[in-house]
Amino acid sequence: MTTLKPPPVQGRYRQALAVAEFRALLTALILSMLGQNGMLLAINVLIYTGSGSPLLSALAFTVSFLPHLFAGSLLSGLIDRLPQRRLLVAGDLLPAGLVTIMALPGMPAWALLATLFCVNLPVPLTMGVRGALVAELLPREGVIAGRSLLRVAAHTSQIAGFAVGGALVAALAPRGTLLGSAAVLGCSALLLRRRLRHRPRRGGRPSVSLARDSLRGAREVFSIPGLPGVLLFFWLVPFFVVWPEGLGTPYVETLGRPPADTGWWLAALPAGTAVGELAGVWLIAPHRRRSAARLLAAAGFVPLLGFAVRPDLPVALVLLMITGLCSAYTLAMDHVLLDIVPERLLGRVYGVNTAGLVVTQGLGFAAAGALAEALASHLVIACAAVSGLTLTLLFRPAELTRKETRR
Repeated sequence: MTTLKPPPVQGRYRQALAVAEFRALLTALILSMLGQNGMLLAINVLIYTGSGSPLLSALAFTVSFLPHLFAGSLLSGLIDRLPQRRLLVAGDLLPAGLVTIMALPGMPAWALLATLFCVNLPVPLTMGVRGALVAELLPREGVIAGRSLLRVAAHTSQIAGFAVGGALVAALAPRGTLLGSAAVLGCSALLLRRRLRHRPRRGGRPSVSLARDSLRGAREVFSIPGLPGVLLFFWLVPFFVVWPEGLGTPYVETLGRPPADTGWWLAALPAGTAVGELAGVWLIAPHRRRSAARLLAAAGFVPLLGFAVRPDLPVALVLLMITGLCSAYTLAMDHVLLDIVPERLLGRVYGVNTAGLVVTQGLGFAAAGALAEALASHLVIACAAVSGLTLTLLFRPAELTRKETRR
């Protein structure tokens, strides 16, 4: 008697894209990221032209990172206290209103920075909700592909947002660009409101305060066996990967190239990352992704060793793109979370992970800049390669070393 084997579960993108609500979620994320990145570029230009201070201009990027630490720790309880659709819609409408206020003439730099802080407060919450909602909308392997698509959309929207934002700044001036960004955020909110069905809150009405509930949820997250080591690994690898991005302008300057070439530099790593995500889902079997994570993460630092000899821009761009290609190691994170995190905590875990990831990347930018005060930028990038390789070879979280059975 022949026993028929069940067909292998394939984490293909078509599984995710076949679900109408997921398509709406993905499209809204693209619109939201376009609006956010166009807004950030416009604010950067507006502050610099108004104050003439490079420091204040750079603080726009720093301020966009800080809310993740605050919201991820003290406001994460909202992920369970509010219905998912309402939180996602508010996560676009609130920034849209604030960005409109930022477009008013005469706002001083400190007011723009303070408003920018508030604009970014909902981001870790909406990222947490999206992660939990994807797990609810899709089957297991569809979740892996769905979250990968969200990351690909985020990276490509980052590139497109800065490119489109630059064109709008040239055509409409910074304040016109801000109004355009607010309109795009409003379109994202409208799409979510019309295309996502209402779902009740996940956690009822806690009797404790929001801050206490959020901190208690964070303690629950870090008490999950095996999770802290995995989170730390997936936070520390990007800490070093972002060093080249933070040093794009000084590196391009040392090559004697015009500042406009920095745009190519900043686009190379995200472009490679987007392609790496696509290739990872298509080419790496689901049951092999976890065991391949450390190897891929380590491989991503090998091209950066080439910066020790200060390659010219075309070669440097190729090296950065290869580093981005190895970003498929992040697929393992989705497998681990689905395996070890209780469903009721998925939203909080995704929120905490987003906050930790953004904060460590911000610290990575700062560390690269500080070290570049003493060393040439190409040597700092080589230091990132050595440090990252050491980390990936020595740090062995248990959940990334155990073998995963074929599903």
